[in-house]
Amino acid sequence: MKKWGLLGLAAALTLTACGGTTGGDAGSAPADGESAGATTGSSRLQTVLDRGQLICGVDGGIPGFSFVDESGTYSGLDVDVCRAVAAALFDDPDAVEYRRLDSTERFTALAGGEVDMLSRNTTWTISRDTQVGLEFAPTTFYDGQGMMVRTDSGIATLEDFAGKAICVETGTTTELNLTDQMRKLGVEFEPVVFQDADAAYAAYDEGRCEGMTSDKSQLIARRSTLPTPEDHTLLEVTMSKEPLGPVTVNNDSAWFDVVKWVTYGLIQAEEFGITSENVGDFTGGDDPNIARFLGEEGTLGTDMGIPNDFMLRVVTHVGNYGEVYDRNLGAGSQFGLERGQNALWTEGGLMYAPPFR
Repeated sequence: MKKWGLLGLAAALTLTACGGTTGGDAGSAPADGESAGATTGSSRLQTVLDRGQLICGVDGGIPGFSFVDESGTYSGLDVDVCRAVAAALFDDPDAVEYRRLDSTERFTALAGGEVDMLSRNTTWTISRDTQVGLEFAPTTFYDGQGMMVRTDSGIATLEDFAGKAICVETGTTTELNLTDQMRKLGVEFEPVVFQDADAAYAAYDEGRCEGMTSDKSQLIARRSTLPTPEDHTLLEVTMSKEPLGPVTVNNDSAWFDVVKWVTYGLIQAEEFGITSENVGDFTGGDDPNIARFLGEEGTLGTDMGIPNDFMLRVVTHVGNYGEVYDRNLGAGSQFGLERGQNALWTEGGLMYAPPFR
């Protein structure tokens, strides 16, 4: 796929957000569950509702985040975000078509309307938010860039890479952060860049580079797929902040609001203590905050053009953020990653949802 310059991509995103490729019918009647006042007609939201299916851009090659197995089944934290949006809209978490996108094609696919949203380990940065014209929903995983090396390499610090090769995926903040860090340290190294992450990890495994750099979570996940994971280790170094989360095009507030509040809803459900197992115990209760959250009172859903019980659907089918984290990355997964920064704010983490009222 042709690579676009930032200005060209920004222009395309603006055109798309203004309705040029959404296919929405501005004069159509409100969809089922949509309020007459919701401005969905010229939005991607109306397009998705009319289609009856969400098209979600993912990586597809990172266990724990988005991974497709031999049977074609997708799983992971990023995948569950897609499933949550589909559940909110259609009461069906499987009403999703997944598109595997590499780092260089993900933004052009979003700009061109090939996908409705990205849930693909994408870092929130100021240039992407402004010049490129993306809209970042709440962060679903707080990460940092790391470095993986062979355990017997003798490499312990970034300074040890002087004159050595490092594999990195191009078109990413990872590539830029690596250059910045090495420049700051005054270390001359050889970057070996790849458009596709699979090719980068294959090259690292073949010994074409002494180090592999990416988000720490991705390195941990990808290490598990190497022939001998125990022969590789992560250095004690963090090169950057990497807030990862879902993305939509700019200037489409109706669609962005849905993706944003479904994501916040996963976090709020955990704070309320509502899970996929006990959600029925919370319906019909006396707490007005939970009644609004589950759509039993108020018009929080229809104000966005979707059913009031959108979060009841999400929690029933997908669970809360804690459940999503645990089964994909935490205690219920092969990785056993502690929550750390990704814990709720009430438990010392950064996960925090504005009020549902």
